[in-house]
Amino acid sequence: MEVTFANNRLHKLCNSASKLRGRYGPTMAAIIQRRLADLEAAGSLEEMRLLPGNCHELTANLRGHLAIDLKQPDRLVFKPSNDPLPIDADGRLDWSKVTKVSIVGIGDYHN
Repeated sequence: MEVTFANNRLHKLCNSASKLRGRYGPTMAAIIQRRLADLEAAGSLEEMRLLPGNCHELTANLRGHLAIDLKQPDRLVFKPSNDPLPIDADGRLDWSKVTKVSIVGIGDYHN
């Protein structure tokens, strides 16, 4: 999949192992890098259902976004960036046709 970032600060952070380790520690940094690599290697979002991390759609004020578990309670939050957004006949996101995502954040959105 094509992976982009919502802003330059997040792009620089996620593309620097030393910055990730400095901000999140070595264990969390390794998990973030693994989840990003999984996203990049996937042909579509559908493949993420089969990988560790419990990729899932979000609701309420984060409707339209998805998350992948990192180290509890933190998540890697992203949104599909295909244009137009692939929607199935039932009005739901068609995971098999999502081939572009934009990373929007790392953290605990439950607070």
